[in-house]
Amino acid sequence: MKPGLIVRLVVLALLVAFVVTPQSFAWVFQPLTKNGQPAIYTQNTLLVLTLSHLAIVAVATLLATMLAVGLAILVTRPFGAEFLPLSRSLANIGQTFPPVAVLALAVPVLGFGWQPTLVALFLYGLLPIFENALTGLTTLPPAVTEAARGVGMTDRQRLIQVELPLATPVILAGIRLSVVISVATATIGSTVAAWTLGEVIIAGLLSNNIAFVAQGGLVVGTIAVLIYDGLSAVERMLMRRTGQRTGT
Repeated sequence: MKPGLIVRLVVLALLVAFVVTPQSFAWVFQPLTKNGQPAIYTQNTLLVLTLSHLAIVAVATLLATMLAVGLAILVTRPFGAEFLPLSRSLANIGQTFPPVAVLALAVPVLGFGWQPTLVALFLYGLLPIFENALTGLTTLPPAVTEAARGVGMTDRQRLIQVELPLATPVILAGIRLSVVISVATATIGSTVAAWTLGEVIIAGLLSNNIAFVAQGGLVVGTIAVLIYDGLSAVERMLMRRTGQRTGT
């Protein structure tokens, strides 16, 4: 087993252990407290907050991926090329309006809770996925696409059997970036009563308890790094397979 993989597994095991039994790690955070403050956040369980945090990110990323990849497919077809400027403007909406502004606009319509956070993450995650999907679908090896046409594949068959599989590593890179951004950005959802790990950080800031801030930040940061690393490994594996298929 490679040393790098061992380190990743150890970090993952520690993260799971801390989220499931945080009181076992109270001694780690106790030096960061003062005046008898609690070392571990107990208003809500870390496990519940972590699962809710990840669920919101997962749903937002899934929805953003479906729309962004769909738009990229549309504008790379002859009949949809004219919609490229419009699609790019739509994908840029999330980057134009910061998540905090989206939350402020969404709360009066959707109310407090996870819904405004989901909308903010969905919009914020569109651009990297769309641009990567567009790049992946427009930079395919000409020899491969011509060969697909030569064997009589229909447009639909070429898209599903050739273009999307070859573009998947590039698309996955955009999804990876979007997920990591969303994991960090989701913390602000706690300002509108969403159950995210931001609740721990905000509680620490309000009570001047550095232990809360540290544990919330560490969990979010560790999750982001593990997800980034895991998706990077999948991306490299797909790139190797793609290289084997195209003979490069």
